[in-house]
Amino acid sequence: MSAHEQTETIEFLKRILGRPSPVETIATHASMIFLTTTKVYKLKLAVRFTYLDYSTPEQRHAACLKEFELNRRTAPDLYIGVRTITCAADGQLAFDGTGKRIDAVVEMHRFDQACLFDNMAQHGSLTPSLLSDLARRIAAFHREAHVSLDYGGTRGIADVLAINDRSLRATGLVTPDAADAFAEKFRQALETYSAVLENRRSVGKVRRCHGDLILRNICLWHGKPTLFDCIEFDENLATIDVLYDLAFLLMDLWHRDQRQSANVLLNRYLDEADETDGLGLVPFFMAIRATVRAHVTAAQAQRTSPEARAGLLAEARHYFDLATSLLTPDPSVLVAVGGLSGSGKSFIASLVAPHLGPPPGARVLNSDRIRKWIYGVPVERHLPQAAYRRDVSERVYATLRDEAARALRVGSAVIIDAVFDRPGDREKVGQLARECAVPFTGYWLEAPTELLMSRVAARRNDPSDATAAVVRRQAERNRGTIIWLRLDAARDPAAIKTDILKFRNALGGVRLPKTMKPV
Repeated sequence: MSAHEQTETIEFLKRILGRPSPVETIATHASMIFLTTTKVYKLKLAVRFTYLDYSTPEQRHAACLKEFELNRRTAPDLYIGVRTITCAADGQLAFDGTGKRIDAVVEMHRFDQACLFDNMAQHGSLTPSLLSDLARRIAAFHREAHVSLDYGGTRGIADVLAINDRSLRATGLVTPDAADAFAEKFRQALETYSAVLENRRSVGKVRRCHGDLILRNICLWHGKPTLFDCIEFDENLATIDVLYDLAFLLMDLWHRDQRQSANVLLNRYLDEADETDGLGLVPFFMAIRATVRAHVTAAQAQRTSPEARAGLLAEARHYFDLATSLLTPDPSVLVAVGGLSGSGKSFIASLVAPHLGPPPGARVLNSDRIRKWIYGVPVERHLPQAAYRRDVSERVYATLRDEAARALRVGSAVIIDAVFDRPGDREKVGQLARECAVPFTGYWLEAPTELLMSRVAARRNDPSDATAAVVRRQAERNRGTIIWLRLDAARDPAAIKTDILKFRNALGGVRLPKTMKPV
C-alpha cells in the first residue's frame, strides 16, 4: 500500500472520528494526525525513506505498538493504546474489526496545542523555572534509560552521518560540491571526537533515549513537561549518547533564536547529570541534528503544495547554514562575576552565557548551587548557618574551580558566579585561567548596600540563602584590592550585559565603555 492508496483509510478516519464535530488533521513527512475534541489518533503514512520504512501494513502496525510501549516511559498518562483498522469482505472499514488488518493508529489523549513547547517557545512562555523542570525530567529519564554497549560511539555517529549525507543529496537542497565539502567537515570532526565518543560509550553514556527530542515533541501535561513521540522505527537512531539526545532540543532552541533558553536548559541538565566530559561534543552533536532537520524539512517540501514549498525550503537551508556554523565553534574563555549578594551576578551571568564560547554558550557555575549540591539538597532549600563556615566556603570555591577546569579542558567556555570577596579566591580563579591557557576576565558588580538588601529581601524560591543581615556583613568586610572591572549593578541588566560583551569583543585596545573601569 502506498501513501496514495491510504486515501480510503484517511477518509474512513475523518468520517468516523468527525462525529459530532469535524476532525482536525495535521500532516508531517511520515504521519497524519487526527484530532478530535478529546483524543488524538496518529496514522503512519505508507512512506519509505533512507532512515524509515512504513511501506507495509505489518510494518506500520509494529511501529504503532513500539511507539506505544516506548512512550509510556515518559508519558504513561498521555498514551491510551493502539487501534487497528480492518477491512471486511464487503470492503467496509472498521476499528478493531474481524476483517483483514490494513492499518493501525496510536490513540492518545488530546492536549491544548498552546501547551506544546513548540508554541510556547513562539510566545515566550518557556520560563527559566519551566526549563529547569524540563532539564530535571530529561536527566532523570536518561538515568533510567537502558544502557547499551552495542550502539553509539564512533560507529553510531558515522552511521548517522552517512544517512544524513545520502538524505541531503536526495533532496537536492545543495549542490553536489557543497554536499561534498559539508560531508568532509563532518568527517574531520568525527575523527577529532572519536576517542571521546568511544570512551563515553564504554562507560555507559549510550542509552535507549528519546531520539527525536525537539520542542514539538514536548508538552505541558497536567502542569508537567512531558516528552512524547519518541523514535520507534530504528534502534540505531534512538540508542545514542545522552548528550546527542539533548542536543536536538538545544539545536531546536538555538535555531529559533531562543539562545538563553538553550543555555539555561544545558546548565540545569548538567547540574543534574555529570556529563561535563562530553561538553566538547555538544556543538558537533547540534550540527548533526541541524542537518537532520535540513534534509527532513527539504523532503517535506517535495511532498507539499507549491504555496508551502518555498517556506519549507528556506527553513531547510537555514538548518543547513546553522549546521555549517556549528562545525566551527568559538573558542573557550573563563569569566568570573563577583559582587555582594543582591548585585545580580546570577542574572547577569545567565544573560551573558549564551554569547560566550561554543554553542549553546558557557557553563555557568554558581556558588549557591554548588553549596546545595555539596549538602545533597534541592537548590530551593535553605541551609543552616553552619553550611556557611569558612571551611565549607573554601570547599565550595575549590569545587567551582575544579568543575570549571573540567569544562575548560574539553573546550567549553565557563562563567563562575560567586561573591569573590576574598582576594585569595580572586587570585586562584585567575591562576586557573593561566593553567588552562584560556583568556580570563573578572567583573565586579557593585551597588548601594541598601539596594542590595532590598533585592535580597524580595527573593523567592532562589538558590541563595543570603539575607539583608548577610549583605550588611559582606559590605563591612575588607575585600582587599580588586583589580577586576567594576560595573554599576544598579543599572538595567541588559545594559550591563551589553558592556560585558563590548569589552569581550574589544580585547586588544578599544577603550572600555564609560561605565566600566578597573578598581
